[in-house]
Amino acid sequence: MKKTIIAVLGAMLLPVASATPATADTGLSWQDCGDGLQCSRITVPADWAAPKGEQITLGLAKLPARDPAARKGTLVLNMGGPAQQISVLRVAKTAFSDLTRWFDVVVFDPRGFEVSTGVRCPDPAPWATNAEWVFPDRATYARYTEQNRRFGLGCAAAAGPLAGNLDSGQGAHDLEAVRVALGEQKLNYYGNSYGTVLGVAYAEKFPSHVGRMYLDSPIDHTNRSWTAWLLPRAKVKEDNLHRFAEWCATDQSCALHGRDVLKVWDEVMDRAAKQPIPAPGAGAGAAASATLIASRATVTFDATWPELAKSLAEAYAGDATRFAKPFTGAADPGFSRIANCADFPYPTAYGEVKALEKRLRHAAPRIGWTVAWPPANLCTGLPQKASFPPHPVHPRGLPPILVAAGLYDDVAPPASARRITAQLDGARYLGAKGGHALYLTGNPCVRDHVHRYLTTGQLPPAGTTCDPASS
Repeated sequence: MKKTIIAVLGAMLLPVASATPATADTGLSWQDCGDGLQCSRITVPADWAAPKGEQITLGLAKLPARDPAARKGTLVLNMGGPAQQISVLRVAKTAFSDLTRWFDVVVFDPRGFEVSTGVRCPDPAPWATNAEWVFPDRATYARYTEQNRRFGLGCAAAAGPLAGNLDSGQGAHDLEAVRVALGEQKLNYYGNSYGTVLGVAYAEKFPSHVGRMYLDSPIDHTNRSWTAWLLPRAKVKEDNLHRFAEWCATDQSCALHGRDVLKVWDEVMDRAAKQPIPAPGAGAGAAASATLIASRATVTFDATWPELAKSLAEAYAGDATRFAKPFTGAADPGFSRIANCADFPYPTAYGEVKALEKRLRHAAPRIGWTVAWPPANLCTGLPQKASFPPHPVHPRGLPPILVAAGLYDDVAPPASARRITAQLDGARYLGAKGGHALYLTGNPCVRDHVHRYLTTGQLPPAGTTCDPASS
């Protein structure tokens, strides 16, 4: 199950859901749409500030509860992105088979994506040359910015009434419309990764309608300081490089076993910064700069460590081919960057990004500083201004909410999850020795706590930490 998800790809009783009988869907006509899913649609305003204006449709899909007699209600799910949900659920549905013991699991494609009223951008989103997303100089960044500007202008023209209305604030109203259409008195919700931005927005706008809410690997949309937002990510990523070094010291299969891994890293980066290291296997004249190595070195996931060790060992010996060979990873987000940047108006001027990088280097000098660059890649040059920027939340009257984060997650670090937890009255933080998307990647301890909470309302005891998932 874990491999399938990665390939796609993010004690207290709560009486409300258990005290109220499960209600049947109302206002929806479900039809079989293959792969065990049932599909439907609803109509919502393109702009919730003008509810009588132009309308759009949202496509919904449902994995029905396996035993109607044991059914406890409906659980609405968002797996993250921002991205389409229905086509992902078709591939990842086995990850939620446990949940269908008790719930109809429902997803909907967010506005602008796939089955919902979609936006078809005329041009593909740009991606930094050869996936060198840590930009080496101002001129290269300026060329990329112009490409992204043209992409954004094309998307804006194609969006029609959705232009400027693709943020998570609008999405929270869509989620409320889904709750109403389902006939549920309270919303039971599971948000993963970026889906937590939607969940927190819903809790802020509709606190009295929240039933049980599980937020996994939350992206912090409550922090107005970009430095404070980035710093926890940088520190965790730096710690992951140290974890990699510790693994090499204990595992004889590591290509750098018996060597000072951090010293090797420092020397490779120092040499590449002075003069790119030749990469003969990547083409005539190919070489790897320090910014390319920083872009390509993946330290977050244990599974990538053997390859990283080989890459560093060979680069140290003078051949950086493994770092410079053509990129074959997942494509850069396309239309999703429009929605992302509507929520996160990241500073994109070259000098501003370099200033953030400089601040991060003090706390994370080897690799953590690189987290300054991905948001700039997404947002630089885009014409639309942010329509739902980050801000603290102060909802009142919420039921207990469960928030979980992986200790090694440098995309949604534990410090961010704790910050969000502190702003949601009665919420409980669950730490786990793992990475991103804990439930989806199969952490059994996390899954047990999630199942108990969603079915009974019981939260894990304060201070609970889950051990790594068993293999």
